[in-house]
Amino acid sequence: MPEGDMQTALARAVLRLLKPLVRILLRHGVAFGGFTDLAKRAYVEVAFEAFDVKGRKQTDSRVATITGLSRKEVKRIKELPDEQDSEAIIRYNRAARVVFGWVHDARYQVEENVSRDLPFDGSDPSFSSLVKEYSGDVPPRAILDELLQVGVVARDAQDNIQLLKRAYIPSTGKVELMAFLGTDVGGLLKTMDHNIHELGPEPYFQRKVYYDNIPEQTLQQLRTMVRDKGQPMLEEFDKWLSQHDRDVNPEVKGTGRKGAGIGIYYFETDVEDEESNS
Repeated sequence: MPEGDMQTALARAVLRLLKPLVRILLRHGVAFGGFTDLAKRAYVEVAFEAFDVKGRKQTDSRVATITGLSRKEVKRIKELPDEQDSEAIIRYNRAARVVFGWVHDARYQVEENVSRDLPFDGSDPSFSSLVKEYSGDVPPRAILDELLQVGVVARDAQDNIQLLKRAYIPSTGKVELMAFLGTDVGGLLKTMDHNIHELGPEPYFQRKVYYDNIPEQTLQQLRTMVRDKGQPMLEEFDKWLSQHDRDVNPEVKGTGRKGAGIGIYYFETDVEDEESNS
């Protein structure tokens, strides 16, 4: 494809992906100036991380040339404190690991696919021992409060803790969901970057199905189908990945440290809006 055509296609694609992002930003009071500050930081960090010349140290001058920013601005941005992993993501990972252990560890099951009701502590197994094994030194009460709040667990008449859902999903509107905007959408964009620019020996799996003349009355059935079929498939991938993750299974051998995952999401739109953006 000629470079001009590629730039035009890229501009159209960026506009399409920016519109839902800007919608989120405006809903949360982030004006254009705030977005440009974030964009500048992203440009500088990516230029330093991924666009250096092999065998040469990346310089502020070269980053300024690549990004179109001034050297003064590059220096200012480079000296900003590092962004740490979101506490919301850390809380999510800890709670999700606890639910995973409850679902898959035979010690915490009555039989296959039937999780045991657990006392908070005292006996073994207990909810406290589950948290210690799958979430480290986090207070079991904090994990329990989170799982109770989102409806993943409940207490029975004997004050035992029952698992109601086989997956931990943060409640709508919580900070965790906003944190996933970066991790989940970022993961999809990394996959597309890999595939577009042939950054590996083979493309990553990236597929979707989409039809544009579906009556509104059928959408609830489709949403239900996605939940019913998507969750078991993700649990199967979850179980396989955990068997090869050294945090969960310290006996796993091998070199390097990689992150890998699979995401499934449902979307719908008004076709008129889609056509106006084409």
